[in-house]
Amino acid sequence: MLAKLRDLASEQAKAVAGGGAKYVERHHQRGKLLARERVELLVDPDSPFLELSPLAAWGTDFPVGASVITGIGVVEGVECVIVASDPTVRGGSSNPWTLRKTLRASDIALENRLPLINLVESGGADLPTQKEIFIPGGRIFRDLTRLSAAGIPTIALVFGNSTAGGAYVPGMSDHVVMVKERAKVFLGGPPLVKMATGEESDDESLGGAEMHARVSGLADHLALDEHDALRIGRRVVRRLNRRRADAPRAVRPPLHDEEELLGIVPEDLKIPFDPREVIARVVDGSEFDEFKPLYGASLVTGWATLHGHPIGVLANARGVLFSEEAQKAAQFIQLANRSRTPLVFLQNTTGYMVGKDYEQGGIIKHGAMMINAVSNSTVPHLTIVMGASYGAGNYGMCGRAYDPRFLFSWPSAKSAVMGPAQLAGVLSIVGRASAEARGQVYDEEADAAMRQMVEAQIESESLPFFLSGRLYDDGVIDPRDTRTVLGLCLSAIGDVPGDPAPAGFGVFRM
Repeated sequence: MLAKLRDLASEQAKAVAGGGAKYVERHHQRGKLLARERVELLVDPDSPFLELSPLAAWGTDFPVGASVITGIGVVEGVECVIVASDPTVRGGSSNPWTLRKTLRASDIALENRLPLINLVESGGADLPTQKEIFIPGGRIFRDLTRLSAAGIPTIALVFGNSTAGGAYVPGMSDHVVMVKERAKVFLGGPPLVKMATGEESDDESLGGAEMHARVSGLADHLALDEHDALRIGRRVVRRLNRRRADAPRAVRPPLHDEEELLGIVPEDLKIPFDPREVIARVVDGSEFDEFKPLYGASLVTGWATLHGHPIGVLANARGVLFSEEAQKAAQFIQLANRSRTPLVFLQNTTGYMVGKDYEQGGIIKHGAMMINAVSNSTVPHLTIVMGASYGAGNYGMCGRAYDPRFLFSWPSAKSAVMGPAQLAGVLSIVGRASAEARGQVYDEEADAAMRQMVEAQIESESLPFFLSGRLYDDGVIDPRDTRTVLGLCLSAIGDVPGDPAPAGFGVFRM
């Protein structure tokens, strides 16, 4: 695990480095703060910043981090979603992964009713990939208006360019701060205006901060410099009059050392491990009130508190989910919805059991019952992928497709439709049967090469960096940080436990 964490640190360092030393130095020479420096000055001193999707675009042609920083930070005592363009990476231009990462941040703000603060300095769309950005990119502006309509504040601090479609970010935000002689906000710059209308103009008269503060009225506040803009931004948040309704709770650390989480997951995920060992190092006081401990033993369910927040836990014990586990999970999820208790899913599953006896015993309808319960549950879900996450087990344990509020992976995680060896084996069996049906001799050498190639491909595509790069999680985390990360997420959920109405489930096929 330590070796995997070293690899993780190396990849995350690429995102932190932005566009590299050359462009960082050039940015500083212009008297500008880096995107991470802006975030650091915006959030409260010594408060945590939960960065989301730092490995976005990993394994693609675009820089790791996707030219934007997103996360949850505390500003004037208020938890906010923060989106900061990184102008040292291709001028802060948006590529397809920038878009997906930004939209994910908007979803988090809406689901958890968190103010959204945009730190804007972007060159607009990455033109060579505009076909993947332009049409879906309109959702950014739609989301800003929906947040505002839902009573969730949106704030734009404009440090530099915000042109073309990007001009609608401040245009659709509730509060707008622009930096004097730096911010440039216009639908079309001087060259485009010249081409379209023949009009001669300059940046300042067309879209400068002072013009928008004095003439157009787009800017609510004119900042003297970047530090002043951040001070004004903090003042805006302070005046939002947002107060938490939940009272502080007593918090007790786990009795067992979180450092030991490094040694719990075996290197070979075929070897089972007891998730109670994880739970004991994550929840308050290591106290876990297990539900149905003698029934459906491959799935551990029960109640606990984490940083003072009540939670229900579903954790895979032996990987495979049988009918008993599925029925137990469905009942437990119903109970959590009755008590409005958030659910934490700890994944290490190879999927639902297959075979004649299990099919005849109703594994499909019982698995469907569990997935039905997960799909229609209205309390917040948080998912941690600790080890394997294969097949429909990924769905039943609230994978990305089931919209958990947050989903994080450990470096030991793997996820795919099935394990590499199983998938290659299935293709081999199908190919062999097809050859026999045609009366042909099966090519064993070609089969061995095919299996080797498929296993290597599936193995590489199931690793956490690959999946995190495509935003199938909200980040790969150090197992020792699990309690802290879950605590920050539960705090962000705060006063929004979900739909206050009881969940309405689809028909359970008994």
